Amino acid sequence: MVNIDTLKKLRLETGISIAECKKALEQTDGNYDKALVWLKKQGLEKAAKKADRETNQGLIESYIHQNGKVGSLAVVLCETDFVARTEDFKHLSHEIAMQVAAMSPRDVDTLLKQEYIRDSSITIGDLIKQTVAKLGENIVVKEFKRFEL
Repeated sequence: MVNIDTLKKLRLETGISIAECKKALEQTDGNYDKALVWLKKQGLEKAAKKADRETNQGLIESYIHQNGKVGSLAVVLCETDFVARTEDFKHLSHEIAMQVAAMSPRDVDTLLKQEYIRDSSITIGDLIKQTVAKLGENIVVKEFKRFEL
């Protein structure tokens, strides 16, 4: 039997469906921390399966640092316009543009390997995979440009 409070907490933290959260808790005997790890592993596996899907929709996201002297543009693509309009996709695109402005990666491969500036325990690639698992579509960073005065 799954504890409803633990299920709610897991759902709120991850944004993953109640059914998936329940399954994770059942697989880990109701252990919250183990369920988080289980969901992450499942999400990475799902993301890997979606990696070959075509991405023709998305956003061009901009970020200007508060001093007004550093900015960036990032082209982030997904499979459908529906996903491109979600808050999760918009948030991911913004975080990627901000990462580009802050860390000045050389190219997309370098960007994907960089530690995420808000959580050094994951890379930008991991952040993208987490969003792929949540939204159910392939997501790629096509290109970016950083500007500095």
